Amino acid sequence: MKLMNKYGTPKIFLILLSIAMPLCFSIWQVLLNNFSIQEAGFTGKEIGILQNLREVPGFLAFTAVFILLVIKEQRFAVISLAILSIGVAITGFFPTEYGLYATTVLMSTGFHYLETIKQSLALQWLDKNTAPIFMGKLLAVGSLSSLVAYGLVWLLSLINISFTNTYLLGGSLGLIIVAILLLGFPLFPEKVAQHKKLILRKRYWLYYSLTFLSGARRQIFIVFAAFMMVEKFGYTVAEISILFIINHAANLYLAPLFGRLIQKLGEKKTLTIEYVGLIIVFTGYGIVESATAAAVLYIVDHLFFAMAIAIKTYFQKIADPADIASSAGVSFTINHIAAVVIPAIFGLIWLVNPSLVFYIGALIACLSLLTAQFVPNNPTQGNENIFSRNKQFSTRLEQ
Repeated sequence: MKLMNKYGTPKIFLILLSIAMPLCFSIWQVLLNNFSIQEAGFTGKEIGILQNLREVPGFLAFTAVFILLVIKEQRFAVISLAILSIGVAITGFFPTEYGLYATTVLMSTGFHYLETIKQSLALQWLDKNTAPIFMGKLLAVGSLSSLVAYGLVWLLSLINISFTNTYLLGGSLGLIIVAILLLGFPLFPEKVAQHKKLILRKRYWLYYSLTFLSGARRQIFIVFAAFMMVEKFGYTVAEISILFIINHAANLYLAPLFGRLIQKLGEKKTLTIEYVGLIIVFTGYGIVESATAAAVLYIVDHLFFAMAIAIKTYFQKIADPADIASSAGVSFTINHIAAVVIPAIFGLIWLVNPSLVFYIGALIACLSLLTAQFVPNNPTQGNENIFSRNKQFSTRLEQ
């Protein structure tokens, strides 16, 4: 009982979620391109459709607020992890086009609800002054978990363990953590009662814009950068696993540093650095002809994700605390508006000219850079953007 009281804390709960989610999803992700090509015969068209379907649950993340009418957020997080784990576990049993579509939607439903609730709980439970640092640590924990997943996939691929058994193992590990979260933690009280209705506020428009553009950028990385590594440069499962291992090994060290960077420089400067870097990376994807150079770009691209913490901490600073749970679902829906459209449309563009996909990504990064300049140096409620001078202005805007 004393051990449970010592470790059964909100921060440990967040850490375990940060371990479980990447552990399951990373195994699914690192196998996807090889599994879809080798077992299901996918081309750019089918992978675009699959990724489009994968993002539909993210687009519907706003429905989380209605589920919270009957389920506590903490319990909802655990249920979502269970759905994610089951989806991963059964993926290998359905090596067909429509089978892979179905298991992907199941996995994605759990993943996106979990990501939504995890973000909400973190912003509610963490102190504003230290949130960037702890969220950086959570990213590092997630990277360590992903490292374990990628290393496991790499080892299993060397001894020719089947896709089916590898997926089954990944899902089973997630279900073990589900049991720990259910049995080892009490229900923590809400610090601030959360609104149980959809909330869209005019004064959050800049946050919504940054979130939308972030979703578009993320899709190009997740869908097409990884697909390029397999289709254009012929990377094997083992080689993709090693590449992902390098990504997360670097993130293990750098994510906490990025958290401290956000705390020191502020959200505006951090986002500016990120988007300038992304313009260079996406342009590089479009012209790269070397497998090694492509790998370097992929690693740098992945590292910039840690800087996206700045969007979350920016919102934490400007938001009414009671808005966080509802806004988490709304923001995920906004993030996935582009995600629902981009994979399928860009999959068709890919068939004509793969480089054009990445040049469009560079343009999106340019727009993100411009939008980030509207973030104030010291965002607070009443100072949500450079046009908001005081709380009275924001109140008038809200009305």
